[in-house]
Amino acid sequence: MRPLDEAETTAVFSKLFKFIGPNLKSLIEAESHEVTTSAENSSRYCFRLHKNRVFYVSEYLVKRATNVSRKNLVSLGTCIGKFTKGGSFHLTVQALGIMAPHAKRKVWVKPTSEMSFLYGNHVLKGGLGRITEGINPGDGVVVFSMSDVPLGFGVAAHSTQDCRKLDPNANVVLHQADIGEYLRMEDDL
Repeated sequence: MRPLDEAETTAVFSKLFKFIGPNLKSLIEAESHEVTTSAENSSRYCFRLHKNRVFYVSEYLVKRATNVSRKNLVSLGTCIGKFTKGGSFHLTVQALGIMAPHAKRKVWVKPTSEMSFLYGNHVLKGGLGRITEGINPGDGVVVFSMSDVPLGFGVAAHSTQDCRKLDPNANVVLHQADIGEYLRMEDDL
């Protein structure tokens, strides 16, 4: 497990910025909730790379994990994404728990279209419950149920203003990840 280099950090932060915007600063400066022996040992969260996967982990846990050899270390903290062999960074569904509280652009889906989204389909205009103002095409959005449960995330296909005039069968959010992947891709996660 090692810190991200400059190119990797840029790739991770640009992808996270697409979804949570300026709230990225609060994500990085968040205080750790681990129980430490003194106030001076309180730590923050950091990003670490292990076997092409990026982990969001407290510095306290990173220090404790130095006793474990790299080949025996399976996971540490929350895996938020992975680097492909081509070098691009992809967020995984595990990042949803970190992104949802800090999301800048949100979409709520109707109960009738929740299952469709959880099976990996795009969000259609007919299933759209609410949408935040100021969304542009290509922006990262977090998808919620009408009861504010985070379901996944994707990319906006149309702006907020265009969504009002769309056909009910038009795509509003292009699917990237959802919580149904915990079941569908159980072995890969």
